[in-house]
Amino acid sequence: MTSRRQRIRETNRLRGISAVALLAGAVGVLFNNPVVLLGGVVGVAFAAYARTASAPKVELDVTREVSDDEPLPGDDVHVRLTVENVGQNTLADLRIVDGVPEAVPVTDGSARLGTALRPGKSARLEYTVEAERGEHDFDPVLVVARDFSGAIETDLRIDCETTLTCVPKLGTTVDVPLRAQTTQYTGRVTTDTGGSGVEFHATREYRPGDPLSRVDWNRMARTGELTTVDFREEKAASVVLLVDTREDAYLARGEGERSALQQSVDAAGKVLTRLLDSGDRVGIASFGPETCWLAPGAGHDHQTRARNLLATHQAFSPVPSEELFYPTTRLKWVRKRLPPSSQVVFFSPLCDDFAPNVARRLDAAGHLVTVVSPDPTGDATPGQRFARAQRRHRISHLRASGVRVVDWDPDEKLGAALAKTGRRWSV
Repeated sequence: MTSRRQRIRETNRLRGISAVALLAGAVGVLFNNPVVLLGGVVGVAFAAYARTASAPKVELDVTREVSDDEPLPGDDVHVRLTVENVGQNTLADLRIVDGVPEAVPVTDGSARLGTALRPGKSARLEYTVEAERGEHDFDPVLVVARDFSGAIETDLRIDCETTLTCVPKLGTTVDVPLRAQTTQYTGRVTTDTGGSGVEFHATREYRPGDPLSRVDWNRMARTGELTTVDFREEKAASVVLLVDTREDAYLARGEGERSALQQSVDAAGKVLTRLLDSGDRVGIASFGPETCWLAPGAGHDHQTRARNLLATHQAFSPVPSEELFYPTTRLKWVRKRLPPSSQVVFFSPLCDDFAPNVARRLDAAGHLVTVVSPDPTGDATPGQRFARAQRRHRISHLRASGVRVVDWDPDEKLGAALAKTGRRWSV
């Protein structure tokens, strides 16, 4: 507990009680009704007490405990908040609201409590939240205390620092069909260039300095010609994983379901691990209000940085950013940072007309683009069916312009969607 912010205010819940009490007293006298007269007297006395009431003095000690501060996505985290009255006054009407992070849903129990608290006594509330990828700071605990009359209340916000850091384990179960844009480094992407490799490319006339292991000795035995066998060279790719983090990327099929942005970040994590394990150079970028950029690189340290960025960077927050955003300016910013030989894997639900423009412009600038598009549209209403039809129309136009698109239904495993689309590209 580090700081407290207190505000005292009138509730106005007893406004008008004096007038009503005087009216009741007058009616009691006029009609000689002792009961009504007594009610008026009590009302006047209560109003007088309320006018002289002072704000309750609130002295609380707040402790928050969590069962696991580094859970995995989807894990249940049990939270226990203990509030102790360390002052000398009884708090007759005390209301407590814990500051649960917006991106972490409460799945069991309640983060609210109403109680009375005598000096030296404690109140406790317990609830369970479901962990979500990212770094989540709890907000201050809100405490509202009213005096016995309820006329004056004290609002108190007490900081109780607690952070949940949820970093998913990135799997390597997906096979990513990259495009033939590579670097000078040896890797797994098959090119159309002859040289050393494993897949036959062509034969050519022997040149001094060619390795003897690549001489076609069988042909020389048959014809006497000295030739060299070339194989298709396999090079490493330089890939930037560009995640659409605009507000349109937070669409979901229904309330309580994971958004397209969350599906995209999960998919980017799987693709990242697979490409790095294959020897490719991989970078990360966001396309949205919050700026995130990690240049393509390789190695264990680079993988750790990339993994932590996807898990905890504000750009990939499960809650949309409220920052101002100019998409055309951000697209220019991304293009300036892309290395010349890098291809782009763009993760976007394609639920508006600007997202396909991003893919086409980057592709036209010489960065071969593959779009991985989680589908957040439904078909329960005419509006949802219309949105689904529009999205399919955008995908068709992108494919017609030469951009590869993986239309991914999140109910299907990402690896299956990539494999299915990869077979279509190979035909």
